[in-house]
Amino acid sequence: MNGSSRPTTPSQGTPLLAATGICKRFGDFTANDEVGFEIAAGEIHALLGENGAGKSTFVKMVYGLLQPDSGQIMWRGEPVTIRSPQHARDLGIGMVFQHFSLFQALTVAENIALALPPGESLEDLSARVRKMSAEYGIGVDPEARIHNLSVGEQQRVEIVRCLLQDPSLLIMDEPTSVLTPQETEQLFDVLRRFSKAGVAILFISHKLEEIRALTQRATVLRRGRNIGTVKSASRSSKQLAEMMVGTSVGDIDRQARPSDGTVALFAVTGLDRAPETPFATPLRGLSFAARAGEVLGVAGIAGNGQDELMEALTGEWTGRSHGVITIDGQCITREGPSRRRQLGIGFVPEERNGHAAVPGMTLSDNALLTAHSLGSMVDRGVIRNSVTRQMAAEVASAFDVRLPQENPMASALSGGNLQKFVVGREISRRPQVFIVSQPTWGVDVGAALFIRRAMLELAASGSAVIMISQDLEEIFAISHRVAVLHDGAISAPMVTADTTAETIGLLMGGSVPLDNAGAGKGDAA
Repeated sequence: MNGSSRPTTPSQGTPLLAATGICKRFGDFTANDEVGFEIAAGEIHALLGENGAGKSTFVKMVYGLLQPDSGQIMWRGEPVTIRSPQHARDLGIGMVFQHFSLFQALTVAENIALALPPGESLEDLSARVRKMSAEYGIGVDPEARIHNLSVGEQQRVEIVRCLLQDPSLLIMDEPTSVLTPQETEQLFDVLRRFSKAGVAILFISHKLEEIRALTQRATVLRRGRNIGTVKSASRSSKQLAEMMVGTSVGDIDRQARPSDGTVALFAVTGLDRAPETPFATPLRGLSFAARAGEVLGVAGIAGNGQDELMEALTGEWTGRSHGVITIDGQCITREGPSRRRQLGIGFVPEERNGHAAVPGMTLSDNALLTAHSLGSMVDRGVIRNSVTRQMAAEVASAFDVRLPQENPMASALSGGNLQKFVVGREISRRPQVFIVSQPTWGVDVGAALFIRRAMLELAASGSAVIMISQDLEEIFAISHRVAVLHDGAISAPMVTADTTAETIGLLMGGSVPLDNAGAGKGDAA
């Protein structure tokens, strides 16, 4: 790609990468069981599967982070043992991880230089970055500081940093999870250019429509084993999902939204919050309301005030500010989390490990943490362990939480099962208002469907659900109305059925002012 002597295509008829019979065990657990498939030069190939299906384990072996217990990896037709990530990069294998590893205070060029061999000046490196950006239409300014870039721009920095190492195979893990539709399409344009230049791409994503639109073939893993490799466009999203989970996948039925005359159950009026750290986002005059019987989606790209808003809505932050928060007409602006729960609010923060749940505590103790002030779990200061265990067991049963043993530690659950537990813990109380941030972040198709249905059922029972989410597919699947959060300001809620993902994406990215969607005008009911 940049003058390397490495050939850009393998021998005629030889796959670029071929894996056969790959097995990897961790104690008694088999993460990969006879996994194998092939990727050709220039192919965009999807790797699909639920959480725990073995995708991450497999790509870590391809990238040299783990070693297989048995099986063979072939690179350009020759058997190879990939000893480390550096060895993988030397072979021509690059990886862009889901979570960026960029220093916010450094420039683009300085971040890229940290991943390359020493000796090249920043001026020469900047020139190379500009040349590659122009060649592939990536649009990266080497002099820009990372903290001034959008999430999509930061992802392009990660891609350029990887490409400057001249990969023949590029592994991408959930690359569109924080992108607007417009940024996603720009990324796909770039990946298609790479493909035409002979670079193979292994693309990992839960977004099945994107898989069908971008990739040529898809390999599906289930519980560590190959289910099959299919032409992506030959299967519907539902068919791909059913391959992943092994059972029929039903459709989500979003019922009609409440009438416009419904009185607001939960309202925020004129909420301001000053930034408390250099990288915090101030909240600027936020006004919106959630109605009984609806799911109100709050869309936005990460870093635009979601954390600050969630803390204000849950009572984790009650500092000095302007504005009023009410539930059923009662002011709760200065009330903390326990009092808000007593008044009928349930909430689930974005980070399940350490925030929504304590990994080193049992499920019953985690149930106690959020419900100790609500009823029968504590009697005159004494914890009733039988009641907490019963509640945890009931939540696990009702929300299909698959337990490795009775009342395990939270850390023993997979991400999807722990998320089902913390969502179920709140919904099982039937709160008047349920506030959740990124409800299906990093969970598989089956768990996501279960959680979304549970939120819709809660709304149908008369509660108000406020869902903060970066996932536009999720927003459009279950929200009755949607507001957009950008740079600490919010648009007036719009009827989801009357808008488009493209419109919401432009508002999320700041390409269209929020005022054009009625920002700052609030939503009285």
